[in-house]
Amino acid sequence: MASWSVVSKSARQTRAWGKRLGKLLRGGEIIGLTGELGSGKTCFVRGMAEGLDVDSQAWIRSPTFTLINEYCGRLLVFHIDLYRIGSREELEGLNLREYLYSEGVSVIEWFDHLPAGEVDEWLELAITHGDGDKRELKFSAHGERYESIVEKLKGQRPNGSKVQKFKGSMA
Repeated sequence: MASWSVVSKSARQTRAWGKRLGKLLRGGEIIGLTGELGSGKTCFVRGMAEGLDVDSQAWIRSPTFTLINEYCGRLLVFHIDLYRIGSREELEGLNLREYLYSEGVSVIEWFDHLPAGEVDEWLELAITHGDGDKRELKFSAHGERYESIVEKLKGQRPNGSKVQKFKGSMA
């Protein structure tokens, strides 16, 4: 499993990493986001939507209460939030497989609430709070397709950037 981490110093940088990822996606991908409340998951999704050419007037918001928001860009984007899912029956009621195995991009906040074995391959993004506005973005590939994406993201590191130590809580 390939993994790679980068430190974001601001919401703007977090969003920019989302945009970089969005530009690499071709359809059918599953992106699983984990992190504490307020860690920047939805901010990252806003950047992904931008990279997927979703209309800049679209209101990209966390689907905490609606559970699934759909956006149209060069690919359909299914923004799924599992935070409020309390049972397997509720999860089954969402018919997630229709989204996960479509030609669109499924991006799932609180991915760790998805039962183990529900998906075979995905790109995991764990976002961890650091000092102030810093966040660690750790991309972990689960499958060859996603290893390629992680390698391409590594190659997009801004010129002149330095590896930084990350001081944060690992929840």
